[in-house]
Amino acid sequence: MKYTTLPNTDIKVSKICLGSMTWGEQNTELEGHQQIDYAINQGVNFIDTAELYSVPAKKETQGSTERIIGSWLKKSGKRDKVVIASKIVGPADFSKHIRNKGFTKEEIKDAIHKSLERLQTDYIDLYQLHWPERHTNYFGQLGYTHDEKDAWKDNFATILESLNDFIKEGKIRHIGVSNETAYGMMRYTEEARKGAPKMITIQNPYNLLNRKDEIGLVEVLHREHVGHLPYSPLGFGMLTGKYLEEIPKNSRVDLFPNYNRYMNENSYKATRLYNEIAKKHNISLTQLSLAFVNQQPFVTSNIIGATSIEQLTENINSIDVILSNEIINEINEVHAQIPNPAP
Repeated sequence: MKYTTLPNTDIKVSKICLGSMTWGEQNTELEGHQQIDYAINQGVNFIDTAELYSVPAKKETQGSTERIIGSWLKKSGKRDKVVIASKIVGPADFSKHIRNKGFTKEEIKDAIHKSLERLQTDYIDLYQLHWPERHTNYFGQLGYTHDEKDAWKDNFATILESLNDFIKEGKIRHIGVSNETAYGMMRYTEEARKGAPKMITIQNPYNLLNRKDEIGLVEVLHREHVGHLPYSPLGFGMLTGKYLEEIPKNSRVDLFPNYNRYMNENSYKATRLYNEIAKKHNISLTQLSLAFVNQQPFVTSNIIGATSIEQLTENINSIDVILSNEIINEINEVHAQIPNPAP
């Protein structure tokens, strides 16, 4: 395994982060524990979760992933061996069964305390805002379209003030954002310059089919010393190649057809071209896709997910795959032809 540190901290994290959102829906508690045990044995020490999980979001399984991690922490006694990241949901129709008042201090307090209870821990290492309160482009939207009816008022300073209270209490150590834009990242950074705690990471989708963060956000991350935690590095499984012929039974898209963000015509075209590159160089499409993300200089840790130990093994082993300049150039040629087909 390879390691780095969360920016502006002394917390060492593995370059591969174990995603967990299938635990409690597609995976049982036992399978979740087996995945953690296997990942830990391979050197992974970073686990990402959220109060929303498991997915798809529904009242009956909400919080199940944190509970599975919590039962593993209690059973193993290895809390000091792992770095735990979790998230508070933003306002949305699909999360109203959890909370819908936005990032008020009361909602943040409620979310943190419930996550701590489910995780059976006294603190969360990295606490993230799962998506913004304001209307902006995330969850599959490439461009920003202004909504005149958006009632949001600038509250970046207030949010950071509320989060800082829980940092002082020791309930959370550091903070980050998710599904955020360059604008939001810069506004949080501006407040940090005034003395507020700093958002040290951003967790956004990033993969061969969605490189939109390179357009504006990556410069912000480099210059402001913020880490990127890419999620969906395999594009909901599209970049494994398993959907190129047909939709396998019991795959995510088979079970949950609305998870089709990466399955448009141009995504298929690009994926087939990336698959040809992988074949040419005798590696799997999965390895090509994950290694590309692993090698990006702005990436702190790549969040991988799996529903089987076999998938998890291949995903973690991607850390040992180094893509040559020739392969990177071939990837960029495809990207130039079909840029960001699935933002």
